[in-house]
Amino acid sequence: MTTRVWDYLPEYAVEKDDILDAVQKVFGSGQLVLGESVKGFEAEFAAYHGLPYATGVDNGTNALKLALQALGVGPGDEVITVSNTAAPTIVAIVGAGATPVFVDVREDDFLIDTEQVEAAITPRTKALLPVHLYGQSVDMEPLKRIAEKHGLKILEDCAQSHGARHHGRLTGTMGDAAAFSFYPTKVLGAYGDGGAVVTADETTDRAMKQLRYYGMDKIYYVVRSPGHNSRLDEVQAEILRRKLTRLDAYVAGRGAVARRYEEQLADVTGPGGLLLPATNPGNTHVYYVYVVRHPKRDAIIEALKAYDIHLNISYPWPVHTMSGYEHLGWAEGSLPVTEKLAGEIFSLPMYPSLSEGLQDKVIGALREVLARV
Repeated sequence: MTTRVWDYLPEYAVEKDDILDAVQKVFGSGQLVLGESVKGFEAEFAAYHGLPYATGVDNGTNALKLALQALGVGPGDEVITVSNTAAPTIVAIVGAGATPVFVDVREDDFLIDTEQVEAAITPRTKALLPVHLYGQSVDMEPLKRIAEKHGLKILEDCAQSHGARHHGRLTGTMGDAAAFSFYPTKVLGAYGDGGAVVTADETTDRAMKQLRYYGMDKIYYVVRSPGHNSRLDEVQAEILRRKLTRLDAYVAGRGAVARRYEEQLADVTGPGGLLLPATNPGNTHVYYVYVVRHPKRDAIIEALKAYDIHLNISYPWPVHTMSGYEHLGWAEGSLPVTEKLAGEIFSLPMYPSLSEGLQDKVIGALREVLARV
């Protein structure tokens, strides 16, 4: 059996009746766009985070883009973030008309190096965009102090951190707004694309709902300001409502898989060899992906193919090294930790329904390969 880093079919086999019931409910409702399922999911997703507002949109990229616009970010502004993120983070910044400014990350946890942020601020800086990468929270306290000192907005990128906590607080509740993706691989994944923005600010929420609906208010055909067509699909919203009730169980399942890796790979890890994910004090890691490191990463991935194990790298090319963003002027070597990590990281299979048998296959094969490289 081919083993990959993610597979939804085991979960679907268990949840099939509920998923199909969600589809039937929408199809029989008489309202297929911005109906009760979207409204219900928005209310329930906001309540899960202890916040008053949520806006469902069509995908995580537009969640980021529209949130930036709702926070007043636009042409001429700069947004400080990281380069070791999925490209959509940067696509959204550029799509809002702003310029991304990169800072390096910490080698132990792959997260933004908060000690480098203040030096990157210029008169054009409008917002900080921390990415809660791989499933654990950025250290938000220093970022909040910097934002308050310089009058900046904070937009949390929570595409990979559904249910993660930082000193007891859920990611998505520590900035001015937070953007989520519900792409199928996510901790809370739909059966297609989807996204949402949460906030405690009524003005930001009102702007979000206007932006996702052509820039219109409640009266169709009356555009109040330039907007988009970025509505969350009613079917995906109803599926997400069902799955939201199981989010904590998904997180627990991922934690169990991570603990098994830690226990069974403990004796083959160490400096210069395989390094497992580090969880920072005060963080609850949800392991969106289980990212490990080894200086001979490429040889390991290639050798595992002989066992019919096919692994991913999240992400092999930092955004600042991509040809599509060479105009930003970030030469290779400008973010040394980011670039070093990109050559060493790879992801082991991680999803709540990963069977012990498949995980044992991966662990056994990895141990054999590590003994040879």
